[in-house]
Amino acid sequence: GICWSIQPHNKLENAFEFLDEYWAVFCFGCQLHLTNTWLYPITSKSPFLLGLPDTCRNFHCKRGKVCHADKQGKPHCICQDPAACPPTKDYEHVCGTDNKTYDGTCQLFGTKCQLEGTKMGRQLHLDYMGSCKYIPPCTDYEVDQFPLRMRDWLKNILIQYYERDMNTSGILTEKQRNKVKKIYQNDKRLVAGDHPVELLLHDFEKNYHMYVYPVHWQFHQLDQHPVDRLLTHSELAPLRASLVPMEHCITRFFQECDGDQDKLVALKEWCHCFGIKEEDINENLLF
Repeated sequence: GICWSIQPHNKLENAFEFLDEYWAVFCFGCQLHLTNTWLYPITSKSPFLLGLPDTCRNFHCKRGKVCHADKQGKPHCICQDPAACPPTKDYEHVCGTDNKTYDGTCQLFGTKCQLEGTKMGRQLHLDYMGSCKYIPPCTDYEVDQFPLRMRDWLKNILIQYYERDMNTSGILTEKQRNKVKKIYQNDKRLVAGDHPVELLLHDFEKNYHMYVYPVHWQFHQLDQHPVDRLLTHSELAPLRASLVPMEHCITRFFQECDGDQDKLVALKEWCHCFGIKEEDINENLLF
């Protein structure tokens, strides 16, 4: 089936990294979509910041660090004590690149902070959401199949957003809704479901035009820090981290999308990876 939910991930442990950001997790069948959605601006009266010294309320610390006021009341950042992180549920566990399961991002980034300046600290990152498990290698055949599912999945995400906006608007902008409306109203559209790759390939060839905007839309959603028509490892990380447990080819897919190996995925490289024709790659669709 298709389900969606919005879960806040900016709890006290990383309130300073994402002061006004929520992570929206959308799942379609066995897959997840992770995107950042701005819900409301958090002020000094926000419940996330209650109990903190006044001087810390508007003081930003990066992930893994928390604000601490000295005796003179001057704020500065210190490493989060991993042992002091709030308790988490099993579904909040994360796997680090050291193949160790952490109770949550607070514990992982607090640990990374304490290892600052060491080789182990430089190499420690969030690998994927969930407890660590065996991730099988991605075969050539599997990596070729990945964009078939991903394209269909992106299209279905936008359709779900559009359907929700019929009742309570706010997820899509008016410009986005007008674009998705054409896909939604097309009676040739392949409905969401667990389709064989042969059908997905056939539909892409037959209804190619329905997939052009969803591919551009996802690029636009990821290209945020900064908006420069290039996707960095950090910008790809939220999507990758949510999908690795279900789509083990996503890491290799992103690596191969970087055709010139400059550690950046340009719009043209992104679209080529999803089979979008050169003449249909358009920066004006990045909205």
